[in-house]
Amino acid sequence: MKLRTYSSEGIVLSRKNYGEADRILVILSKNFGKLSLLAKGIRKIKSKKRGSLEIFCQIKFSAVNGHGFDIMTEAETVNDFAGVRVNLNKISLAYYFSEVVNKITHEDGRPSTVYSLLSTALNELEEETELKKLRMKFIYDLLTEMGYWPVNKKLLDADIVLDDVLERKINSIRVGKAVLQ
Repeated sequence: MKLRTYSSEGIVLSRKNYGEADRILVILSKNFGKLSLLAKGIRKIKSKKRGSLEIFCQIKFSAVNGHGFDIMTEAETVNDFAGVRVNLNKISLAYYFSEVVNKITHEDGRPSTVYSLLSTALNELEEETELKKLRMKFIYDLLTEMGYWPVNKKLLDADIVLDDVLERKINSIRVGKAVLQ
């Protein structure tokens, strides 16, 4: 049985405008896995939630069950990863992380260990200088965590394995590869 109202911590993976002032957010939550939530009125100038709900922001949120989408009622920023947002290379890698996690996970309502993996990667990204190494480590950790790659086996070409697993191309890969080489 699904709870009528629920709260959790999560990371915004993507967003899409919906209607005149609303936005659909895809969030990887700590307790409920991947969720699609409707943030009503978020695009209005006077909206208080507006700054909290940017891509790859870590937030605390509350939501209620709706008929179509669950509706976000509250949101508070835990970490906006300001150190990432000042560097174009780091921003492109953070978008890459978000896109990969969004495509490899499913909305099933179960807690996911991928949340802590993504949170750790974004925290490391703020201080990291070797972005290519961090990117490869993230892909390896994600593939092993999800069961797509054996633990302790060397991953030679992570991009090919990731494309095979996802069965589609990653849009942000072009930016990530160009910046990281």
